[in-house]
Amino acid sequence: MNSTADLLIEKTAAYVKQQLVDAEGGHDWWHIQRVWNNCKKLLETEKADPLVVQLAALLHDIADPKFHDGNEELGPQIAKDFLEGQGISHEIVEHVINIIRHMSFKNSLEGPSFTSKEMKLVQDADKLDAIGAIGIARAFNYGGFKNHSLYDPTIPPNLHMTKEEYKKSTAPTINHFYEKLLLLKDMMHSESAKQMAEARHAYMESYLDQFYKEWAGEQ
Repeated sequence: MNSTADLLIEKTAAYVKQQLVDAEGGHDWWHIQRVWNNCKKLLETEKADPLVVQLAALLHDIADPKFHDGNEELGPQIAKDFLEGQGISHEIVEHVINIIRHMSFKNSLEGPSFTSKEMKLVQDADKLDAIGAIGIARAFNYGGFKNHSLYDPTIPPNLHMTKEEYKKSTAPTINHFYEKLLLLKDMMHSESAKQMAEARHAYMESYLDQFYKEWAGEQ
């Protein structure tokens, strides 16, 4: 990318970091930075527009609906207002906004209404941060934030949730592994992300094995 694009990326990163200063720990600036870093790593081997990918990665959780009464348009609007103030093309702005609007796991439950190679790359980067050791930490951090129980053997996972059921779920955090996290490995688009996901997925499986052994008092 040229120096103008690099400067825009730096300015966007600074803006997002300031906006998310008080965000929940699993969806804060550090989450954004990890997703951004994942994107840069994937861009080493995958072909996509690096400016669109990085802007979308940086802005994708600028106003996560989970923390804004389910408002799915607030984030895209905030991102659009910011980007339009940077003097970049309408096409880039619209592409980034469409990625932000459509990339989430919950929206995949309804089937895709927009896609692009750039969105697939940002999705992969975001999904990678939802699995493995960090994914486990994020899941329990959010569960604690929402006062969800750790595990309840009497409440089975809902493996066929609609988007609305997913948004309203108050299920134990362990259920989230089966309802989302363990599904993500097979939802990766790029070969690079698929390779990175393997070890993270295996770590979650070993964690769950240990969790159930400790729950039962076997270890």
